[in-house]
Amino acid sequence: MQTESFVSFRNVQKSYDGENLVVKNFNLDIQRGEFITMLGPSGSGKTTCLMMLAGFETVTHGEISIDRQPVNDISPQKRGIGMVFQNYALFPHMTIAENLAFPLKVRGLSSSDIQGKVKKSLDMVAMGPLGNRMPAQLSGGQKQRVALARALIFEPRLVLMDEPLGALDKQLREQMQYEIKRLSKQLGITVVYVTHDQTEALTMSDRIAVFNDGVVQQLANPSDLYEKPETAFVASFIGENNRLTGEVIERDGDYCQVQVGNLRVKAVAAKSASTARGTKTTLSIRPERVYLDPTDGQCDNRLPAKIQELIYHGDHLRLRLSVADQDDFIVKVVNGVNQSTPTPGAMVTVGWRADDCRALNTVI
Repeated sequence: MQTESFVSFRNVQKSYDGENLVVKNFNLDIQRGEFITMLGPSGSGKTTCLMMLAGFETVTHGEISIDRQPVNDISPQKRGIGMVFQNYALFPHMTIAENLAFPLKVRGLSSSDIQGKVKKSLDMVAMGPLGNRMPAQLSGGQKQRVALARALIFEPRLVLMDEPLGALDKQLREQMQYEIKRLSKQLGITVVYVTHDQTEALTMSDRIAVFNDGVVQQLANPSDLYEKPETAFVASFIGENNRLTGEVIERDGDYCQVQVGNLRVKAVAAKSASTARGTKTTLSIRPERVYLDPTDGQCDNRLPAKIQELIYHGDHLRLRLSVADQDDFIVKVVNGVNQSTPTPGAMVTVGWRADDCRALNTVI
């Protein structure tokens, strides 16, 4: 049974100049305790949506509600929202404990309550012994932990995060991804997270809204978004995919037959794509779903290919092939024992299942 939405966007639009919309008719329902990510390239509208929810940007048209209460005309400090930014936004002249205490003092809590909550929050982010340090004495990862603790210390009903891990190196970034996800589930908080990093979104989210040009292209859980993209933009932006362009020659239930050059390919017809006979379509196939020299019956589709380049990636080999007159078709092969290494220039057969191939719209 669908529970009532905790955060709701209804027909929300945003224009800065009165003419051009940076957010176009945005609708979204977020459930209490959900971790939802707004993902997309720079300028796609995701951060603008977050800032309208926070109250730092006004809504041009439509309505935003939190816990059934419209908040369009409510000031940011009265929305009960915690914020985490990429630049930490810590007060440099205050100790870590004082930084955490500040939002509690503003809310008029007693000194004893503040002291208890500060200690609890420091322990929650594994920063217990460092309360007396100044921000300048901390590493980037430690500063981000403090910023997270400060956003959570007054027990907000909603936490917004705008590219919070963008300044961290890869290893620390991955560590913090799991830490934020763990804390959000442990505390049962609702999180709206903004990033342009697809891996980060797939790792952390319950659902992901993929933005492009002010419009949500697809809203789905990470698995469906990756395995079942509904548009060529989503297939291209989320993970890596091979694209082959062709023409639909037959439609049969959920599948269609597509003419690619002089070859015929069977694919799943995406619900949002027009796959009527005679229409142009883009086929999307993930590199890890492609078999090299498949056995008989292993694949619905088998195509001749020529190896152009082999790149060593440690745990796997990345092959660049020519397939159907395209020279940028990628296949990932596990680098295992008792396995012959393909050589550039060799002719091979590639294959994939129809269920791993999606016929999409041709606009990216």
